[in-house]
Amino acid sequence: MIKVDARGEQCPIPVIKAKKALESAKEGDHVVVLVDNEIAVQNLQKLATQKNAGFQWKKNGDSEYEAVFTVGNSDSTQEEELEISCEMPIPTRKKKTVVVIASNQMGVGEEALGKTLLKGFIYALTQQDVLPDTILFYNGGASISCEGSDSLEDLKWLEQQGVEIITCGTCLNFYGIAEKLAVGKVTNMYEIVQTMMSADSLIKP
Repeated sequence: MIKVDARGEQCPIPVIKAKKALESAKEGDHVVVLVDNEIAVQNLQKLATQKNAGFQWKKNGDSEYEAVFTVGNSDSTQEEELEISCEMPIPTRKKKTVVVIASNQMGVGEEALGKTLLKGFIYALTQQDVLPDTILFYNGGASISCEGSDSLEDLKWLEQQGVEIITCGTCLNFYGIAEKLAVGKVTNMYEIVQTMMSADSLIKP
């Protein structure tokens, strides 16, 4: 058995390596080729057809495919030009989620209840399997990222996990709490608009 590891190789290198291995193999030998995308598997299958070789493949993991050639009689087929597709699969783009908090309470009604709900909401964010990309605070919500906030520890933990915490600078100045910002960074209206426009999902409690 001949084994070829072509994972991480750009097209058409996997096919070229497999072709060389097949040429050095004897009739009945197995050539195992490891690649990391299905396009490469399709190209290897075309090579097997051209070389009159048996072909099987299986997926071993998210980015690992195993192709197995069984070498046939190389004299029984005429060499033809091999058409190789170098089209690579388009990676799935991670969706961007932005949480927008514009008040120091959640919902409309009793203030004490609203503050309790918002504290619970921010804590619940820390328990999600997939965390948001950004949490944006503006207007009355600016105080939540400042000293004295009941949610400060949760926000600091989220920031440590890679969640961007940004607070409107104009809002901090308006309420006179700019010096009390305790987590994240100050932002401006241009960045606020950019952040919201680029989001796939906006969540506003």
